Amino acid sequence: MVHLRAMKEEDLAAVLAIADSLASAPHWAIEAYTKAIEPGSVPQRIALVAEVDGGVAGFAVAQIVQGTAELETICVEGLAQGKGLGRELLGELMIAAKARDAEEMTLEVRASNERAVALYKGMGFRERGRRRKYYQHPVDDAVVMGMEL
Repeated sequence: MVHLRAMKEEDLAAVLAIADSLASAPHWAIEAYTKAIEPGSVPQRIALVAEVDGGVAGFAVAQIVQGTAELETICVEGLAQGKGLGRELLGELMIAAKARDAEEMTLEVRASNERAVALYKGMGFRERGRRRKYYQHPVDDAVVMGMEL
């Protein structure tokens, strides 16, 4: 059974381990996650985890600025991928963003990450443009996507 909830400080070791295990994930320092879960953080952030069998199996972070929620990261550990956790996390993030008066959600994703692009399209996001050679190691374009909430 999946339980979605707000990220807490005691989740950070698991969150870092998941991000570090995924080549395509942003590799933030622990301080970035700590700031994301601080009450009253500026910009305002939503940070969620997905628990499966009592352990963190995925997480998502978005920031909200002037009515726009930007998905900053969403990760699901390797063994839990393909089971709908990413979809559940993203759906809950969208609900939380709308409750905080966000009118749209945006994101950018590696063009080569076909699985993620398919997830986002399936959730209603549409391509708004591309940033050529945006990502490094390896070099890849960023697909900029968005949707109204």
